[in-house]
Formats: sequence, structure tokens, C-alpha cells
Amino acid sequence: MFTNDLTATILGTVGGVFLFSRNKKKREEKEAEEDYKNNLLCRFVLDGAGKSVGESVAIDDDVLIVKSGKKYLGIPLKHIEVEEKTLLVKGLIEQDKAETMGEKWRQESIREIDNNDRKKD
Repeated sequence: MFTNDLTATILGTVGGVFLFSRNKKKREEKEAEEDYKNNLLCRFVLDGAGKSVGESVAIDDDVLIVKSGKKYLGIPLKHIEVEEKTLLVKGLIEQDKAETMGEKWRQESIREIDNNDRKKD
């Protein structure tokens, strides 16, 4: 009986350490991913020819949201490359698709204020 209790205690301790190590690793991976994504914000985004596309303003899942003039563009993160202080879009931007993703994000994330709806004192 003593051997079974000792074995259970040892296995419980080893299992707890393993579980804690695995959770710590997942947490560290998640923090590293968040740091990477936060590092992509507030940067100028250039296309493959070096022409300015806009400025990165948000990340929605795996899509970088870029403010380009009055429009928002959605560009998949897999097409983004970090270049010192700027971000570079690898390949061609599918403008229609990028605008659709950006507009979808804008509608879900930004509440526009209509000054005409405000009551005047």
C-alpha cells in the first residue's frame, strides 16, 4: 500500500511538472505571437515596387489592416515581410479583395459618429 501511494505521488508530481511545462510553453508561444503582431502595427507598408500602400493600423486574425487614404485594406499576414522600419507586401495586392476585407473590418470595428444626430443644446 505504501508503494502504491508513493508511486501515485511521484507520478502525480511528474505529471504536474509536465503539464505545467507544456502550459508554460504554450503561453510563451502565444506571447511571442502577440509581440510579433504588435510589432507590425503603426508601420508604413510598401508594395513590391517600393511604392507606399498605407500604414498598418490593426490585425484581424491573420489579416493586416492597412489605412490607405480613406480606405482600409486587408492583406493576409502570410504576404507581409518585415523590412527594418517598414513592412513589405510580397507579390501583388489583389486590390478588390483587399478593399473588401478592409471594409468588412471597418464596419465591424469602427463606429462612425454622425454629428447631425447629436442634439443641439
